[in-house]
Amino acid sequence: MHATAVDSPTSIARLVTVLAAVAGLGAALYYANLDLTLSHYDARGHLVVARRTIDGLTPGWRQIGAVWLPLPHLLNALPVQWDWSYRTGWSGIALSVGFLSAGLGALAGWLWRSTSSWAIAVAVPLVILLNPNVLYLQSTPMTEPLLFGLSLAALASMDRWLKRPGPEQTLRTGAILAALMLTRYEGWFIAAALVAVGAVVSIPRAARLAMYPATAVAAFLLLSWGSTGQWFVTSGFFEANNPALGDLALALGQVAEGVTELGGPWLLWFGLAGTIALVVAAGQAAMARSREGVTRALVPLTLAAAAALPAYAFFSGHPVRIRYMTALIVAAPVIGAFALARLPRRLHTASAALLLAVAIWVTPPLDDAAPVVREAQRERPTSDARQTVTAALTQVWDGTPIMASMGSLGHYMQQLAAHGFDLRDFLHEGNGDLWTAALAAPRPYVKWMLIEESAEGGDTLAALARANPAFLAGFTRAAHGGGVVLYVRTESGSRP
Repeated sequence: MHATAVDSPTSIARLVTVLAAVAGLGAALYYANLDLTLSHYDARGHLVVARRTIDGLTPGWRQIGAVWLPLPHLLNALPVQWDWSYRTGWSGIALSVGFLSAGLGALAGWLWRSTSSWAIAVAVPLVILLNPNVLYLQSTPMTEPLLFGLSLAALASMDRWLKRPGPEQTLRTGAILAALMLTRYEGWFIAAALVAVGAVVSIPRAARLAMYPATAVAAFLLLSWGSTGQWFVTSGFFEANNPALGDLALALGQVAEGVTELGGPWLLWFGLAGTIALVVAAGQAAMARSREGVTRALVPLTLAAAAALPAYAFFSGHPVRIRYMTALIVAAPVIGAFALARLPRRLHTASAALLLAVAIWVTPPLDDAAPVVREAQRERPTSDARQTVTAALTQVWDGTPIMASMGSLGHYMQQLAAHGFDLRDFLHEGNGDLWTAALAAPRPYVKWMLIEESAEGGDTLAALARANPAFLAGFTRAAHGGGVVLYVRTESGSRP
């Protein structure tokens, strides 16, 4: 039988990429119309980190920081300098839609090669995309869509590397793994799992491949040291109040509960069915003494390694964030696809259509009540309450620097852009020695201070004020709202 236009991995990959891009752009416009694009404070925070590399009191590479991984901010560093893009987030949205669409296209081509079923190759990427939580995230400047796209591209590239492990393919796969390592920390676990699986075929070949992600991590650690004086920042950005603190079983339970909430119980069972099918396939390949067969069966399971990050975070006391489990909403359909592939070929089209129908019925796209959409709006009441502070600041500000912790109020700095404030108007942690000097004695350096006194127990400045009442000597509370207090210097300061 002659192949039709859709019966090739390239054609299917292009088709799914275009469908995903069109649907993604439509969703982005929908959420923008609802004013939900920048509802999550991290969406604003990512824009701030990208922009501050150029816009700031002390611009430069150190502004990339060390808590978030740098690739998303490096890619957006120039586009976000356009004020419209910075205020709306559309340069970040373009990255989200582009990376996810490309990744879903790569997934479609790989599934066609792996299952020989065009129906499965098209349906599974659509199940991922049309999940309302994934669809919302790709409509924002968040970094999860880049993680999703790169992890799916890594799977497809790894499959090619297993077949043709030459220098050129090693470079391509290694570059994708390196990018994955520099995007989100879930990528560290996925990349490590892929390299480990590759070692089943050949340890020397896997070691050569591992050099790329290892180099990326080394570069990030050097960046961290140069930016903060620490090789790896692991504390200071959350309050350990999760009941799963020190309880691994409870932490894993929270991860499983999150997956169920995001995709429905059926998705867990679908992923489990795929896991069983892949383990059986790996066992059969092992009995046939086919290392490549074992590896190819294990490759899809590497996406589940993303669960290690939320499990560790919750075990360490990090508050539950439903968004941390979205990587598993991507993993489960990919793994489950191999359960569908075990069905008789004549059932592939019907079963793939049923899969897509169930997914849409259980988790309708563009659901404004989806867990991630709800979580993104947790900060909206405090954001509205801060308008009192914004009004007071815009009325009395004289153009001199405002001291504020970017770690706590970076998202508020982005909101203030709509009122004419640039990042260079703020003195924050990224300003190095200038910030350190102002922490010791703020009065000679700034007339204005914004302090977060409520969220996570208060920010760095709030902690200093509690520990040392003299820290705010000469400053008076001028306005407050949404946990933020505006202080103004009432006594003249002079630099030492």
